[in-house]
Formats: sequence, structure tokens, C-alpha cells
Amino acid sequence: LLILEGFQAGLSWAIILKKRKAFRQAFHQFDPQKVAQMTNEELKALEKNREIIRNKKKIAAARQNAQVFLRIQKEFGSFNAYVWPFVGGKPKVNHWKQWSDVPCLSEESQTLSHDLKKRGMTFVGPKIIYSYLQAAGLINDHLVSCPKNPLF
Repeated sequence: LLILEGFQAGLSWAIILKKRKAFRQAFHQFDPQKVAQMTNEELKALEKNREIIRNKKKIAAARQNAQVFLRIQKEFGSFNAYVWPFVGGKPKVNHWKQWSDVPCLSEESQTLSHDLKKRGMTFVGPKIIYSYLQAAGLINDHLVSCPKNPLF
């Protein structure tokens, strides 16, 4: 998920989701062990792969971030054990009434982004991390009128 979030930076989700299958193939089914061990030659080849976003920095970030991800797993026992405390250990359910109320970042995403960058990750700015927190279910921004909001 973090790989796709990083590639989405500056682009629409429609573009990324359309290429999701190719990303999955290019990045070893998103297996962090395998992505972390990708060679420079493999990364260079991906720069020519028309099926994915061919941004050199984003491609390199996938390997770098996988390496950091594995270090975090080792330090905390799992990535979940690391990330959940940033939202207080349980999903944060917001009470937005309309889409214009939904923010693109939060204090939690800013804090997590800062920590991930300090650990060596790239393409993990606070807006990208907010999107990740939403997608991973740590922040629930479904409108109060939405059946997917637990307050509905």
C-alpha cells in the first residue's frame, strides 16, 4: 500500500489503480523482503516499463522504503505495532458532514510522516501518509451519512 501511495504523489488515483496489476508484478507482489533486495539493474529496467509510472525517484524510493519498512518491523515486531500508536491504538472515526470538511492531512499524518522520513523513507509526506492512514483503515473519513461510517 505504501508503494502505491508513493507513486500516486502528484497523480490521480485512477491512474495508479489502472496500473495496479503491473505494479504488483514489477514489485514482486509487494513482498517487502523481495522489494528491499531489488538490484540497481532491476530498478533501471523498471524505468523503461511502460506499464507503471516510470519516475526514477519513485522507483528508487520503493526499494529504500521497503528496507526501512523491514527495519521498523524488526524493531517493533510488526509494522502494525509501529503505526497504530500514531492514531491512539484504534481507528480514528471522524464526523464529517460533507466532503469539503475532510482534510488532506492531520496532526497524526504529520507526526508519522516526520518519523518515517527520519528513519529514511521518501515520498511519505503528510498528505501521502494521510491517504495511507485512510486506505489502511486507521482513519475513517466516511461522512456521517455514509453506511460505512460506524456512526451511521
